[in-house]
Amino acid sequence: MNVLKPHLQTTIRTLLEAGATQREIERVTGISRHTIRAWQHRFTEESEANCSGVATGSQEQTAPPRPPAPTATTTSLCEPHRTFIEAQLRLKRNATAIYQDLVDQFGFAGHYNSVKRFVARLKVREPEQFDRLEFAPGEEMQVDYGEGALTRVPGTARYRRPRLFVATLRYSRRSFRRVVWKSSQQVWAELHEQAWRYFGGSAHYVVLDNLKEGVLKPDLYEPELNKVYAATLAHYGVVADPARVRDPNRKGSVENAIGHTQATALKGRRFESIEEQNAFLEHWETKWAAPRIHGSARRQVQAMFEEERAHLQPLPVLGMQYFTEVERTVADDSCVRVDHCSYAARPARIGTQVLVRIYARRIEIRDLKTQELLRTHDRAEHPGTVVLPAEERVFNPSRETRRILAQARAIGAEALRLCELLFAVEGRVGQRKLWGIVSLAGRYPRRLVDAACAAALADGVYSYRHVKALTERLVTEALQALDRGPTAEPLTQQHELIRPAEEYADLFARAAAESLNHERSPQHDPQ
Repeated sequence: MNVLKPHLQTTIRTLLEAGATQREIERVTGISRHTIRAWQHRFTEESEANCSGVATGSQEQTAPPRPPAPTATTTSLCEPHRTFIEAQLRLKRNATAIYQDLVDQFGFAGHYNSVKRFVARLKVREPEQFDRLEFAPGEEMQVDYGEGALTRVPGTARYRRPRLFVATLRYSRRSFRRVVWKSSQQVWAELHEQAWRYFGGSAHYVVLDNLKEGVLKPDLYEPELNKVYAATLAHYGVVADPARVRDPNRKGSVENAIGHTQATALKGRRFESIEEQNAFLEHWETKWAAPRIHGSARRQVQAMFEEERAHLQPLPVLGMQYFTEVERTVADDSCVRVDHCSYAARPARIGTQVLVRIYARRIEIRDLKTQELLRTHDRAEHPGTVVLPAEERVFNPSRETRRILAQARAIGAEALRLCELLFAVEGRVGQRKLWGIVSLAGRYPRRLVDAACAAALADGVYSYRHVKALTERLVTEALQALDRGPTAEPLTQQHELIRPAEEYADLFARAAAESLNHERSPQHDPQ
């Protein structure tokens, strides 16, 4: 038995003698009922021992009996005004305002604390009431995210909690559960698609939270869904019903399913991979969650699901084709650029903004405001591809064309001729090649770029890649020549400027004779 301090023992004894129950004493003192019950037995034993001592003529002095507890209760001064006070409380008025009105209107003579105590007794907190909604089979599915169990991060020794996606059919409470590391608009839509495939059909509408993966702009009347999610719902014939902000009770079934999963299936568990946790969740749903008897419906979840299955909407043969959306400006060649490829955008006008939806195997060009489909193309496989019919090519030069040709003229005559020829063949759509050619002059000498253009014209290959390869080859050859330095040429023995050896011999002989005669002349006598 717990040892209580003397004043607490006295308090328990006094309350017991006043007829208070153990539960009331626990609420007042905070002492557990087990302790109160033990002390009650002890007080009873002491009382019986005292009574037996008096009966046997014991000489010991016993304590005088305690006076009986008062039975009458004091009537509050507020009691005559109970009706008025209750009416004010229904208006959500506080004790201070009620006290002031009592003084002003009824001449109340009591103190404020008397009103405060009386109001506190009248304020009985009633539990919040909720209306339980009933739904037809196959009518509604609720979805939400929670936290999964600790899972090892791939390639590391760390564990963290992935996101737990739960989709619950409102009628049968049958649930689909999956964990993922990361979420996005496409992942959110893919999880819905997996849930419908798991159930074998889709509900008529889905209730979701206002998370960004589903709702871009929350609104009570016209919420704005993201395009991928909206297209997925339309593909399966489902209508979205986002709950009001901070109103999780609208989707209480999935909230309870998440809590049930976390508290029962995943509590205290760790998994080595996402796949392992998903396999366990599917096993737990099939073996334990589906066969259970639902608390409020008093029926087996699996039995209700078998009843609901026939009311689900049939699934389309093909799954959802996911896409990404980008905004593009129609260039002056009437094309839009997507992944380094050009696609015809007419009837969109040059310079306007269009919306481009990029699928795995095709692209769609739509009006930015009305979402009207303007053009569809098969997606090009190689960068640099131009998807533009010949009859739609634009051949009249624009300001950009003139600017390119002016830069080509500054490089050289051959560069200008090649650029003009390219524009005449391909039109404005070939301006990207022209920009590539004239940009070579910023990295290599213009003389070599012009020589490369001349070589390309001679080869009959009108391509930026070919001109670039020729320019790089000419630059490499020039650098190699500089590395070798000047070379000595072999001496030649015959040339028009070189005379025969006989003429040089006669010249030498005549010069020698003249020199001898000159030395023998008298004017050179040493006297």
